[in-house]
Amino acid sequence: MNAGITATLAEAWYYPLWHWITSYGLRVVATIAVGIVAWVLSSRAINRVTDAAVKRAMTDRPAAARSTDNTTELTDAIMGQRREQRARALGQLLRSISAFIIGGITFLIVLTELGMDIAPLLASAGVIGVALGFGAQTLVKDFLSGIFLVLEDQYGPGDVVDLGSAIGTVEEVGLRITRLRDASGVVWYVRNGEILRVGNRSQGWTLAIVDVPIAYDEDLDRVRRLVEKVGRSMDADAAYDGVLLGAPSYAGVESVSGDAMFIRVTARSAPDQRLVAERAIREQLKLAFDSMGIRMPILARPAPGLPPGNQPNPPRA
Repeated sequence: MNAGITATLAEAWYYPLWHWITSYGLRVVATIAVGIVAWVLSSRAINRVTDAAVKRAMTDRPAAARSTDNTTELTDAIMGQRREQRARALGQLLRSISAFIIGGITFLIVLTELGMDIAPLLASAGVIGVALGFGAQTLVKDFLSGIFLVLEDQYGPGDVVDLGSAIGTVEEVGLRITRLRDASGVVWYVRNGEILRVGNRSQGWTLAIVDVPIAYDEDLDRVRRLVEKVGRSMDADAAYDGVLLGAPSYAGVESVSGDAMFIRVTARSAPDQRLVAERAIREQLKLAFDSMGIRMPILARPAPGLPPGNQPNPPRA
């Protein structure tokens, strides 16, 4: 008697489960598998398109930039690297969108296979969407602004930007917020919807400016010829291919102070190499001036009997 009851209970438990597995479970598993396959295929397709765009955008930036004197052509040559970063950012955005769409469709199909009526769910989703549209306008604004920031390539990771509310190096560009770190190391999170203007200090090229003091009675024509010689030498040196985008040029006398004249030397440089370019120009000018006997005045002399911290300030130009 007990054995018969046990067998009956087993059949009552076993057969409904088997019927559910054969009727719904296999179709649910097949639907999920199709969704995963669709996501993998779409990701591969996006990766291939992104890789092709990256290959087209990759150019020999320093060589192409140093071969032109036109600022528009110079910017186009340097922006090849920017187009590479933009292609990768767009690829990441497309993968996120495809994953969201495929996941949502797969979820709805699974619910249908389980016998659920999704019409009320879709109607409720529509009502909730309208409510969220009014209640989460700020969030929607942030998302839309983040999409356009990526599409328009206003800035990217590694750029030094001025967003109005914060200035620093961009570490991450998300759909809702942008994370950047300022010069003191503080991390700022800026909502994309609140960014009204962007000052990008890393796109294209920048101008390295060096002011060098020389003695008041030095021959300016001699100094100019020497500066131009140094500029040609640095432009021909392969060591500066990734730093300088043209020969440093003599801009003229910037100011006169006491027994010193300050001459200005400018050069176009890679946006992330401005400080390196300025230091290299100062070093080469110092060596050239020493070899040619061009005197550089002492702008501040140590005051006798005073510790270093109490020395008088040097005269300003």
